[in-house]
Amino acid sequence: MSNGLNIYLAPFQGVTLHTFRRIYARHFKGVTRFYTPFFAKIDTDVKISDRKEKELQHIDIPGAEVVPQILSKDAAEILRFARICQIRGFKELNWNMGCPHPQVADKRRGSGMLPFPDMVDTILNDVFSKIEIKFSVKCRLGYKSPDEILQLVPVFNRYPISEITIHGRIGRQLYEGFADQAKVAELAALLQAPVVHNGDIVNVTDYSGVKTLMPDIDRWMIGRGILCDPFLPERLLKFTAQPSEISDITTAEYRHRLQRFLDDLYFGYRRDMNDRLSILNILKEYWDYLADWFPHPDAVLRHIKKTRTFDEYEDGVKRIFDL
Repeated sequence: MSNGLNIYLAPFQGVTLHTFRRIYARHFKGVTRFYTPFFAKIDTDVKISDRKEKELQHIDIPGAEVVPQILSKDAAEILRFARICQIRGFKELNWNMGCPHPQVADKRRGSGMLPFPDMVDTILNDVFSKIEIKFSVKCRLGYKSPDEILQLVPVFNRYPISEITIHGRIGRQLYEGFADQAKVAELAALLQAPVVHNGDIVNVTDYSGVKTLMPDIDRWMIGRGILCDPFLPERLLKFTAQPSEISDITTAEYRHRLQRFLDDLYFGYRRDMNDRLSILNILKEYWDYLADWFPHPDAVLRHIKKTRTFDEYEDGVKRIFDL
């Protein structure tokens, strides 16, 4: 905790992989907790695939902890994965009840579970009867209606959930529209577990407005805001210490730091993935967010999206920083 401000990097499938988390923490300050992209289809508590195993190799990062996340509607599967995490030294497992994508929600997983409080209650009862590490929850206000979460409040309050992260949208919104910050503030007053705020914090002004509405919240999960502006946690820490100061993020110093991070990330992926060209797809997905950091995002993406080789990618990044 710094200045009463705990910043968590939200998990993004295909983007916030172990290479990204490790190298991001090397270059930027402020994130106190990283979440893995979600795991699913855990058939055994003995061995998982090599690809998934890599995401569990880094138990902690200097100055921060790593929390695995599972997407499941099966208590037995959750407990199998909890055992895997415990054996590897993790202290907490997070349950994803927030994923909004229809292919997930239609199977009553992710946010698709939120209209079924009895089902959630049964799973939590089974999990807490056996789990030996901390168990936290990430959810939305509901899938079809923001009132669905109200049926879950007494369910959540029956169990020793370590934290509840609330994204202020319903599942059917996906990421459209705006998060209902007033609803999150209402829920924070009703829930016994500490609440982590999630949704629509992309700059210092957003944080300041939500903090005014929820002065007791000191835990913030940020996803797109950090992917678009990797300096955001540092600027939030600075703003918390000195509210009158909002730093410029386009100075030469910041550009130099960003370029060093991107070089380290690029070569880190090449090492970790044995120079497979699929690395470019991972980097392009990240650039979909990072382009917004620059004054002309469309021009930035034109230099990245058509690259097919490592040489083309390196040349594209150079051209971006020469703009």
